[in-house]
Amino acid sequence: MSQEGSAARDDEASDVNASGFPTGDVKPASDTTATASETTRTSEHTRTDTGTSSGRPVDVEPGEFEPSGRFGVPGRPLRRSAFLIGFTGALGVLLAYALFLGIRNAAGILVLVVIALFLAVGLHPAVVRLRRWGVPRGLAVAVVTLVVVLLIVGGLLALVPPVVTQSGQFVQQLPGYVEELRRNPTVNDLVVRYDVMERVQAAADADTIGRALGGVLGGAQLVFGTIFRLLTVLVLTIYFLAYFDKLRELGYALVPRSRRQRVRLIGDEILTRVGAYMVGALAIAVLAGVTTFVFALAVGLPYPFALAVVVAVTDLIPQIGATLGAVVVTLVGLATDLPVGIACLVFFVLYQQVENYLIYPKIMRRAVSVNEVAALLAALLGVALLGVVGALIAIPTVAALQLILREVVLPRQDAR
Repeated sequence: MSQEGSAARDDEASDVNASGFPTGDVKPASDTTATASETTRTSEHTRTDTGTSSGRPVDVEPGEFEPSGRFGVPGRPLRRSAFLIGFTGALGVLLAYALFLGIRNAAGILVLVVIALFLAVGLHPAVVRLRRWGVPRGLAVAVVTLVVVLLIVGGLLALVPPVVTQSGQFVQQLPGYVEELRRNPTVNDLVVRYDVMERVQAAADADTIGRALGGVLGGAQLVFGTIFRLLTVLVLTIYFLAYFDKLRELGYALVPRSRRQRVRLIGDEILTRVGAYMVGALAIAVLAGVTTFVFALAVGLPYPFALAVVVAVTDLIPQIGATLGAVVVTLVGLATDLPVGIACLVFFVLYQQVENYLIYPKIMRRAVSVNEVAALLAALLGVALLGVVGALIAIPTVAALQLILREVVLPRQDAR
């Protein structure tokens, strides 16, 4: 039996030698497992390197935010000790406080960034449409930017000359208005009793107006500050449009891979709704401006194009913008002639009914479906927090929150 067993072992050894492994060099099981895992990692790394010329997997489309592997493999996490936990907590508190101070100090710049990002999201569908027509991305961004600049310049050219002219005429005719009021016995008695004449003359004095505006330096700072903000928003909008896809992919890359697909779908839907809202709001504003221009020409209002621009710009503000534009045009009509002012009032009352119940629902129903109460509350909160900018971004923000609530929060609560 021992001879047969030794013969069998010799046969196995000869088989091993025949397969290419020398006798006596058989590795233990642990070494074999380690070698297998290293071989697997090596093969995966080789497959990764050979998948594309840049060393990224084939299934990663952009590949810009994937680790290159040139800097080694991440090490094991640190052990959780009491000192490490306390130090991490204290560091988190300090970082949170530093972040709060940074946001508070940079609030003005952050508002400009939000405006530029909102404009970029709204203008991106126009860039996509031009891309579908075969226009290169750089040229498409340039065309959209040029159109926006021309609209801004046209609006300024329409508004600035009438404002300067009317302001100069009002300042020149102010003493005559005061003298006409003094001829009225009741008004004259009030003027004498409360020293209104002296106060009006003091308020109309050039030195007083200069001090109110902060002097020449304060006026120049206001003008150049406004120009700087407009240029900052314009430049940021151009950058956001040019790198829109890369910024979006970077945002999605920060999400865990297991939830990235769902976040991508919801995020793309939010961006689509914001863009559709911007297009719809611009269409409604342009329609209001064109209608006002035709009406102003019909009734003989001065500066019809400037009034149309005012109505179009104010109509972009949700809930209260159309009323503000109507008030401005009606006041101009009353200053021109009483029947013209009454006609302006009747026209805007009728037009706002048509816009609120026919035009706005038909255009916005496909873009965003937001409850009217939620839209009103959002507009009021937006005005209180960020002014006109908050009113502009209020409804798209509510639409995004409504989508997240319906698709994420409510299903999670139902599953509990």
